[in-house]
Amino acid sequence: MAQGQIKKSKAPAPKVTQRKQTGARVIKPRKAAAVKQQKMKKKHSAGLTAVTEKSLASKAGHLEMLSGGKKDRLARDAKKDVRKK
Repeated sequence: MAQGQIKKSKAPAPKVTQRKQTGARVIKPRKAAAVKQQKMKKKHSAGLTAVTEKSLASKAGHLEMLSGGKKDRLARDAKKDVRKK
């Protein structure tokens, strides 16, 4: 009498049901004025990001994952004290 099918050694791999989402495409500027403007925009946005991260880190100084917080400030002050001596 048949006992049923033998168990498979490994479960089949899950099939992908959704397509992979790609990010938005950026078209590089070709005109000289547009290239210059793009460079300025990139430079200033990087500066804004750095300032924002620094202010967030100083406000959340107890969170040591962010650089620029209380821990970094204390380490910097300690270095200054060593140099003065």
